[in-house]
Amino acid sequence: MVADVHRTLLYGGIFLYPADKKTKSGKLRLLYECFPMAFLVEQAGGAATTGHDRILDIMPQQIHERKPIFLGSREDVQRIEALYAGK
Repeated sequence: MVADVHRTLLYGGIFLYPADKKTKSGKLRLLYECFPMAFLVEQAGGAATTGHDRILDIMPQQIHERKPIFLGSREDVQRIEALYAGK
């Protein structure tokens, strides 16, 4: 994941790890994987979301809670949120 996010920061684009039928709550752990990468991307001027909520606004309920994640440039992430909202 670190290499993928690094490439996204250098060259642009978006990093996606959505939920699917098998892993309905996502695969990446919120505290150990989502929060650190979301913080770095937002400090670089990008955005990080679950498709509905900003990653850094989520209050963890469990230590190993998992979430889907979309992070990258603010414009790309806003497009993903619009798709999830049905717009």
